[in-house]
Amino acid sequence: MREIKQEDIIQAVKTLCIEANYQLPQDVRNAIDQASQIEDGQLAKQTLSILKENAKMAQSLSVPICQDTGMACLFVEIGQDVHVQGSLQDALQEGVRQGYQEGYLRKSVVDDPVFDRINTKDNTPALIHYEIVEGDKLKIIVAPKGFGSENMSQVKMLKPSDGVEGIKDFVLKVVEEAGPNACPPMVIGVGIGGSFDYVTYLAKKAMLRDIGTHHNDLRYQQLEEELLEKINQLGIGPAGYGGKTTALSLNIETYPTHIAGMPVAVSICCHVARHKEVIL
Repeated sequence: MREIKQEDIIQAVKTLCIEANYQLPQDVRNAIDQASQIEDGQLAKQTLSILKENAKMAQSLSVPICQDTGMACLFVEIGQDVHVQGSLQDALQEGVRQGYQEGYLRKSVVDDPVFDRINTKDNTPALIHYEIVEGDKLKIIVAPKGFGSENMSQVKMLKPSDGVEGIKDFVLKVVEEAGPNACPPMVIGVGIGGSFDYVTYLAKKAMLRDIGTHHNDLRYQQLEEELLEKINQLGIGPAGYGGKTTALSLNIETYPTHIAGMPVAVSICCHVARHKEVIL
């Protein structure tokens, strides 16, 4: 049994919160570069150029890439041979609190979702997803999720008879309705299967995959490629000004489901698809 100190977890999460908001991942940078090469419209090219410059300045000046520094979503893989000294839950939340305080990141979490809506002033509580895995490591991914794009995400309980075409129609409908509101170019995660609650987790998890990676099933890989192509044919373009780059990527995650259902969720993130990870 390997022991991990609570303080090491706090420090790691604090650092991840700050870096995820200051640094655009390299795969996203590369995708924006590639998009700039295929765009032929002046406005689309100019918009992508501004996005690249913004990301460069944010990293060099140590300031957030976007004013919406998100609600912290944590994906935690716990090795079954790991023992945490102290409360893991408390350590993760404290890391978020310190990261948002010390990184001068905007605090956007309110305590009650309907009536009081009073800001908690430290961006906690974070949303935490746990998964128990083999081994003696602790993997933590911090993904700050802005709500301009989060509000554009949707879930639908399709019927098995809706088939693949029903999935395609729903995904395209969600992206078309999002339009410029999701601050394209987007990074899109699609979850298929599981249940009403689990499919949204799959969609979020799909967004964490590196751009250019694919589902390990060739049929879903082809569906990823087809959907991305159709989305970019919508003409929404960078920042909604028109163009060939409405989305930088679309990844699918799947899970077995009930014989009577086919849940589908679409999780949308703007080009600021921020996430950082660490393995302790």
